[in-house]
Amino acid sequence: MGYPRKLTRRFRAFDNFAISFTIINILSGIFSSFGFGMNAGGPRVLVFGWIGVSVMVLFVGASMAEIASAYPTSGALYFSAGKLAKRHQGAWSWYTGWLNFVGQVGGTAATDYAAATFIQSFVAMQWSSYQPTRQQTVLITAAILLIQALANTYTVRLVAVVNRISVWWLLVGLVVIVTALVSVPSHHQSPSFVLHSVNNTGFGSAFYAGLLGLLVTSWTFTGFDGSFHMSEETVQATVNAPRGIVRSIGFSALTGLMLMLALVYAVTDYTKEAAADAPPVQILIDALGMTTAKVLLLVVIGAMLFCGLANMTSNTRQIFAFSRDGAMPGSRLWHSVSPRTRTPVKAVWLAAVCALVLVVPGWWSKVAFTAVVSINVVGLFLAYGVPIFLRLRLREFRPGPWHLGRWGRPVAALAVLWIGLSNVLFMLPQASPITAQSFNYAPIALGVVLLIATVWWFATARRRFKGPVSYGSPDEVAAMDLI
Repeated sequence: MGYPRKLTRRFRAFDNFAISFTIINILSGIFSSFGFGMNAGGPRVLVFGWIGVSVMVLFVGASMAEIASAYPTSGALYFSAGKLAKRHQGAWSWYTGWLNFVGQVGGTAATDYAAATFIQSFVAMQWSSYQPTRQQTVLITAAILLIQALANTYTVRLVAVVNRISVWWLLVGLVVIVTALVSVPSHHQSPSFVLHSVNNTGFGSAFYAGLLGLLVTSWTFTGFDGSFHMSEETVQATVNAPRGIVRSIGFSALTGLMLMLALVYAVTDYTKEAAADAPPVQILIDALGMTTAKVLLLVVIGAMLFCGLANMTSNTRQIFAFSRDGAMPGSRLWHSVSPRTRTPVKAVWLAAVCALVLVVPGWWSKVAFTAVVSINVVGLFLAYGVPIFLRLRLREFRPGPWHLGRWGRPVAALAVLWIGLSNVLFMLPQASPITAQSFNYAPIALGVVLLIATVWWFATARRRFKGPVSYGSPDEVAAMDLI
């Protein structure tokens, strides 16, 4: 790919799968967004929307995997965008890289903020006198970011071990939660309950509410580009990285459907639970009792913490690669690698600080925090879509060892179509009446990011950034290898 080797290849096939599976994290995603789906579409959209959107996301992942096999680098999306563009390679790479960067930083911030929120819910369940506040949530999030940054500082082998543990934590936790919801309650909803439709969005159209409900699945299925970003640290990356992407989506789709069905059929009082601060937690309390609910909530919190750690790891590798090509201020710092741990330590701490900067507005206003991190999903899916769109335009695309054959172009077309549709949904109003508290700030957040990137591009970047840099011929690069 034109780069000297600075990172060690210690990720095996399972490790590569584990990082994307952990970032997707069905426990974290479903428990964080289930309440939104209860009010926007109800059980019908939660279950059948999960199935339909999972298939479309699998198309996105398969197209990304094909590209990952051809361009297995830490730069991942922005690198492949620069290589696949016919013209203006620097511009395509620039915008893709910055969308990916802010999307990943927003993902780390949002995941750890959600973990802090659920930690406080657990504390309040344990000690009724405890009153959660926004300030406490920000402080807990900062502590989580500090611990995750320290974990990412000490060798990629440690991160790989933690990610292996996280996979089993997720799977065992899922089995325990689903088994409890199926076997413990004395009463479950009837089979036809899955067809029940609900519209508490404030909009008169049930169809519109159902479209919004699809976002539950889309919010969950983000971050599978983590396998792509870990390519330079994965053995046989041209095969194992794409397999990691596709397998993580497939396993998440199947296990997530099990959890979704278990929660839906365990509903006791729909109106009360849908209106709760944390609807899935209220479902656990009503169906299983307070003590069991608290134990299972600890499982969910653990999953969220693993998810945030994997998010930061992926974010760090994107920063490392983007800086290696001179696209970030202070690039020399961020793409340096510790000679002792063989990890981009400075990039780790930049990722942690940037995530903390996004969290800090939550000290004063939850709306301000929501406005900042709403760019997470929009930024990531747009970054996913750019290289897939460019691959679709490029008839002479040269695939790697893992490819879709003659299905490559049709799958890519469906992937681009879904990314376009889902991003429109992400930017539509999600509640009525529209007020400062209910306004969807995703379009504004996206507009600010694109405005800054555009001004920066035309002011200075277009003269110095031409896309991915080649450090020489294969033989010259091999002589530069630092490990």
